[in-house]
Amino acid sequence: MAPLKQTAPPTAALEDGLAGETIEQLYRNHSPWLRRALHRRFGWAVIEIAEDLVQETYLRLAPRKAAVAIHRPRALLMRIASNLALDHFRRLTIDARAMERAGLGRSPAPSPHQSAEPLAALELSEAILGLPEPLRDVFVLSRFGGLTYEEIADHFGLSVKTVEWRMSRALALCAARLKGEKA
Repeated sequence: MAPLKQTAPPTAALEDGLAGETIEQLYRNHSPWLRRALHRRFGWAVIEIAEDLVQETYLRLAPRKAAVAIHRPRALLMRIASNLALDHFRRLTIDARAMERAGLGRSPAPSPHQSAEPLAALELSEAILGLPEPLRDVFVLSRFGGLTYEEIADHFGLSVKTVEWRMSRALALCAARLKGEKA
């Protein structure tokens, strides 16, 4: 009987050399990139909170890092940071509505979902979060960031027609989701 070849454990092959990388090393290696990526993706909307988003991203990553291998750290970091940014924008909207109801401030223009029931607002949020990333980026910057299609096109290096198409597709997908249809 031939001797068995010794191979590395299966998890070692999957970890792409990141198994020994600590959270501190990940932070040093990827935090400048993540900060720039957030600025590119959300523009002026995250300038003041970019560092907080980056740090919160690594706090959210720490328990995961210990449990599983990270195959594509930048993709995971960007997903966590984007979700945190969207949560931040959602909280700002909720806070602004609460202040308006309390008579402490007024919003520039009421949005169509301000008078909707909480369940409808939740469904709308889920529809927006369920959009493919390129469509969601355009939608969020237009509807929540207040950017024009031209500004969004400049921000992402796209044509205005592409931004218009993405926005119309995002609206169609959201409408279909809210109606319970598949788009």
